[in-house]
Amino acid sequence: MKEKTFVYGMSVEGVNFTDREQETKRMAMDFKNGINVILISPRRMGKTSLVKRVQKEMHPSDCIVVMMDIYDCRSEYDFLNRFAESILKATSGKMEQIMENVKKFLVRLTPKISFGEVPGTDFSFSLGITPANYEPEEILQLPEVLARENNKRIVVCIDEFQQIGEMNDSITIQKRLRGVWQHQQNVSYCLFGSKKHLMSNLFQNKRMPFYMFGEMIYLDRIPTEKWVPFIISRFESQGMKISSERSVRICESVDNYSSYVQQLAWNVMAETDKEVTDQNIEDGISTLLQQCNSLFVQQTDGLTSYQLNYIRALCSGIHTEFGAKTIQERFPLGTKSNINRIKSALIQREIIDDNKGSVFLTDKVFETWFKREFM
Repeated sequence: MKEKTFVYGMSVEGVNFTDREQETKRMAMDFKNGINVILISPRRMGKTSLVKRVQKEMHPSDCIVVMMDIYDCRSEYDFLNRFAESILKATSGKMEQIMENVKKFLVRLTPKISFGEVPGTDFSFSLGITPANYEPEEILQLPEVLARENNKRIVVCIDEFQQIGEMNDSITIQKRLRGVWQHQQNVSYCLFGSKKHLMSNLFQNKRMPFYMFGEMIYLDRIPTEKWVPFIISRFESQGMKISSERSVRICESVDNYSSYVQQLAWNVMAETDKEVTDQNIEDGISTLLQQCNSLFVQQTDGLTSYQLNYIRALCSGIHTEFGAKTIQERFPLGTKSNINRIKSALIQREIIDDNKGSVFLTDKVFETWFKREFM
């Protein structure tokens, strides 16, 4: 199968994965030694790709890595079903072994099994865990039980973990998870998600149950000097040329956000005959803005005039002192308390981020689009 030149909108691997050597090495060491990992970064930085890269680095003798995504889990028992099903599948593999483990460790369940075109290898199953048959603590202890049974360490990686914080009675659920997980001797956890402010609140707020649960790893932008040779090599693989200067421009146009770098590079490649020109990059950026238009329209839909003015101020290079008279004359924002409400609302929408008192837009492409549409 022909490899993809650039990949975006999904996790990347193989030749499409670049840099992250230090993070990969550190997380691999954490996985092998049973250290919990909390991975925090803005969107589109490649968190899922990094975790999958570390998973591939693990030798079967090191540990079993369980991957799960809980984006669509809306309740505690939605999560518990996803949790147990993912762990059983990762530790058992074959359907017969999964059913054997259910009979042995989850005796009150009768799983429903669905087979695909290739019976025995292509299958899915649902456990039907409910409050009537199992307490949460029993299910949360399952990986520790299976780790002892297999005499092998288990690392449970949970994507979109911020969903736990969105569930009804979330604090009780968090207390329950931590109360069980912190005592497990053969299982560690890698928790990550796409909403930075929610993840930060779960793990950096001293009043929250998961405070100081594990090593915090902050995933920052891949430096331009790492991106440039990657971009050049990918163009060369298709018999095309791009200069270092134009590769730098691709990176700077999207503020080095991993997914956007690959998306813009692909757009530019689609516009290029043999060698990339400035016009190819301009056309690639225009295509990127068109691709993101519906998302950005949705993000700005319903914003008040004050909130739009706040974003206009940010786009004009203003990051502090929003209540100053000179700023208010250009961008009316109302009272000081109203400015604080604006800021909180835009942080909740993941449009802005507060970095030590200075406020910035979270998305460079959104900023470029906003300037074209609203300024």
